[in-house]
Amino acid sequence: MPKPLPYKAGSLIYFRGDPADKVFLLQAGKVNLAYQDIETGQDVHDLVQQGEFFGVKSALGRYPREENAMAILDATVMAFTVPEFEALAMANTRIIMKMLKVFSNQLRKIHKQVSSLMAKEEQNPEAGLFSVGEYYLKAKSYGQARYIFSRYLTFYPSGKYAVQAANNLQQAEMSLTKSGTVGALGAAGSPPSGGTGTSGSLGASSSPAAPAAPASAEPARPASGQNLSDSAKFYYDAVSLVSQQKYQQAYLAFKKIADANEDPEYVAKSTFEIGHCLFLLNKFEDCIRYYTLMITKYPKHPDLADALFYMGQSYEKNNRKDQAATFYKKILTMPGDEEDGTHAKARKALKALEA
Repeated sequence: MPKPLPYKAGSLIYFRGDPADKVFLLQAGKVNLAYQDIETGQDVHDLVQQGEFFGVKSALGRYPREENAMAILDATVMAFTVPEFEALAMANTRIIMKMLKVFSNQLRKIHKQVSSLMAKEEQNPEAGLFSVGEYYLKAKSYGQARYIFSRYLTFYPSGKYAVQAANNLQQAEMSLTKSGTVGALGAAGSPPSGGTGTSGSLGASSSPAAPAAPASAEPARPASGQNLSDSAKFYYDAVSLVSQQKYQQAYLAFKKIADANEDPEYVAKSTFEIGHCLFLLNKFEDCIRYYTLMITKYPKHPDLADALFYMGQSYEKNNRKDQAATFYKKILTMPGDEEDGTHAKARKALKALEA
């Protein structure tokens, strides 16, 4: 039989892409469902009200979750297996009728969005290609923008937007040179490698950032002959504070780098380290809440696996072992070297929990 599960405000109930084997009923509190609109690509947030089911479509359809589900207030949730939910629905036809009404409205909305997308695809492909490039440029995804504008100029050298495309291409090149990511992204006109692009305003470089060093070790700084940005210098100073166990000072230093938002690579690194410092300060609930917001906003952050590990550790420190195990298992499903540090740590932590 299903049992009530408590979730603190800011806790993730499930991630987009997770296997869907349960249906949830919100008994108390509030839950937010976050997903992307298929037409605009914008983030959409739906609030689940008390007494409502969620996670139904993916569970019954047996396909991965399409949204992130997060408790925005302390919440109590009932988790049903698919057979349990089907038995409940068969015994209460009102549930079936309510679900049919919800699904009908959703299908009508999806039909309108698909029709709109198909109409857009019939537009001039030249304008569409240029618009895609502008989207990436505005999002500060300079590697993708450079690739799109170089393709545009290849296919439409005398096109309607050729002059602006050339200017945008130059802007993307300059931004990549300034952030030091040109070499990692390849020659102009080459597509950026998959899975390592920037995410939102963090602007992480295409090469994933190295995992955070243990508190007892300070990572090697670049060779003295290299020119460091101010953000890089501040970052290594902050890491030095961590190695000295001055976690509160390190937290403030990393936060200052992230708030300044000047050097994309070190902004991304510092954004992760803020949560790491909260963990080291034994502020486990704050750590969970911070990383939850970071992952929701930047689901492709280069330090995602490490953030999930510290969330699992924080749940474990608060004696919430079921939630901790969920995060360790999530890490083990992620692509990467099975023997790398984070995978190995998650496997060891999960084994200890199950012992």
